[in-house]
Amino acid sequence: MMNTLILLFHPDYQNSRANKALAEAACSRPGTTVVDMQALYPDGRIDGDVEVARLLTAERIVLQFPVQWYSTPPLLKAWQDAVLTRMFYIHYAAEGAKLAGRPLLIAATAGNVLEAYMPSGANLFSLRDLLKPLQATAHRCGLAWQEPFLVYDVRRTGADALEAAADHYVARLAQLETRQAA
Repeated sequence: MMNTLILLFHPDYQNSRANKALAEAACSRPGTTVVDMQALYPDGRIDGDVEVARLLTAERIVLQFPVQWYSTPPLLKAWQDAVLTRMFYIHYAAEGAKLAGRPLLIAATAGNVLEAYMPSGANLFSLRDLLKPLQATAHRCGLAWQEPFLVYDVRRTGADALEAAADHYVARLAQLETRQAA
């Protein structure tokens, strides 16, 4: 098995600072594979066979992305529609059931500060609340939801803070692996 699979959904990864720092740091962990989904599917046409096979070889699944307008990037939604619909509604016994219990971690970055993601803030809701549709998806698919890894204020964050966030991400990935082994 490939251990930890990180599916990176960033519409402009080459110009990303935060997601690039996180992904590059994650690549340093043995047994961790980062897949740039936008590079694989620039036209948005997801290869269901490839993606199902990729998921079935992973012990842990991470969806990494920048939050855009309170949601996931469009390619992540297209991936859910193509892959998860197939696995859990069309071929459940042969595909979806085989993922039962695998941990799912969301690693999301936000351009605004933490305080903006509060009932009194500019965005009205916490980022955790805005990610609830993904938590519901994990529940429906029988995946073990993990507390999300969130990084705020990435538009203004300096190199040192991004490096610290990347270090925390690697530690969180290690923790995810350790918890699952226990």
